[in-house]
Amino acid sequence: MITRIYRVQIKPELRAEFEPLFRTVALASVKNAPGCKDAQLGWPVAASPDEYAVTSQWDKEESLIAFVGEDWTRPHIPDDMERFVEKCWVHHFSSL
Repeated sequence: MITRIYRVQIKPELRAEFEPLFRTVALASVKNAPGCKDAQLGWPVAASPDEYAVTSQWDKEESLIAFVGEDWTRPHIPDDMERFVEKCWVHHFSSL
């Protein structure tokens, strides 16, 4: 099992447009991907008001490759979401 934590810092002036898409489109695209066992959204806190996260669990590396491409260790931004992104990061952890 692989846990993937995708973090994104958005442009604050686009928050009202970003949040509904994040809640629906972004979550559905991850949850409905073959091999994704679970996905949850993380919302901003006062210390980082423009940062959001998607934490997902994947059955195997091949599922991540099918979802985001051969280099699954790099952040993947869907074409229609690029305009919201200031910065993004991705972190992976393996379950023993």
